[in-house]
Amino acid sequence: MGTPPELARYEQRFRRAGLPLFIEDFSPAHDIFSRATPLLALVFILEMLGATSLEWPLWQNLLAALAGLAFLIGGFGVLNRLRGRPFWSFPTRFGIAELAVFVLLPALLPLASEGQVRQFLGVALGNLLLVGLIYAVVGYGLIGTTFWGLHRLGAELASSVASLVRALPLLLVFSLVLFVNTEMWQVFAGMPVAFIVFFALAFALLSDLFLMLRLPKELDRIEQDAGSGPPLRRIQRLNLSISLVVRQWMQVLVVSTGVGLFFVGFGVLAISRHIYDQWGVSPGAWSYEFDLLGHPLLISAALVKVAVGIANFTGLYYSISLMTDATYRTEFLDNVTAELRDLFTARKEYLDLRARLLPADSPRP
Repeated sequence: MGTPPELARYEQRFRRAGLPLFIEDFSPAHDIFSRATPLLALVFILEMLGATSLEWPLWQNLLAALAGLAFLIGGFGVLNRLRGRPFWSFPTRFGIAELAVFVLLPALLPLASEGQVRQFLGVALGNLLLVGLIYAVVGYGLIGTTFWGLHRLGAELASSVASLVRALPLLLVFSLVLFVNTEMWQVFAGMPVAFIVFFALAFALLSDLFLMLRLPKELDRIEQDAGSGPPLRRIQRLNLSISLVVRQWMQVLVVSTGVGLFFVGFGVLAISRHIYDQWGVSPGAWSYEFDLLGHPLLISAALVKVAVGIANFTGLYYSISLMTDATYRTEFLDNVTAELRDLFTARKEYLDLRARLLPADSPRP
């Protein structure tokens, strides 16, 4: 017996909004890993190559790969029989036994073929990380949240650009002082690209940490103002928090990108090669010089690095302002509240409908 169509429509709506944990009895065995069965099956089969070796001839590797494939399929078939399923069937649910076979069985192939303990640990750890990634992405609705965000990209861009316009005067005062600072150029121009990427990720994590510390209080207010029905469970609040973090990322990304592009353009017009020489700054790995209205202009790797660095600082400042500045916080959370009001109302209707259609003591179909 499947899920009643009336309930399925509500559950599909929650998934599309990136809130799958609003679904009652949402289960990793039924709802997460079963949806990832094609990916898990593909990875599981490809890992038959763990039985091969670069030192063996082609015919021997082919035989080893076939033997590895038979071992993997046979191992899962034995588990199917122990679980009371047909030997050749795909599991309809993934419990601890199925996940343990997926993680450990392919890792035994390099151990059996060449005694490679390190490769055994590497394959097992890689499979375990894949299981954890699938749990996080599917279980907390990151795919649904991303598609929901892309679907609303126009509205998000409009909101972010409006916020950028309002924040621009203060941001420019903050950022221009940094941009024309000699030490800022000397620091970022000589910094490896990997370090700049690292700082961008560190600033993103720092802003997310600040947001997560502030969200519980804000979520209480949102639930009181916009919610209906029973209070959210802790795991549902976490799902909602992640959805709000992704939404904040989109706004901060737009604002940071806008600021970065502004300073690339401003730097091309204002920072000439003569200034590079005076500041003792190298243009970097690449540079391109051209004329505009008889004035020599220069775009360089150093300029892009400095613009990205300032965009990182600006993004951190703006993300904190979303939670601390009254104007930004009201706009950001009011928009969220208006959208969540409909979802909370739908959740109450879903729970009422579920109580009527399903007996109180019956498990989810």
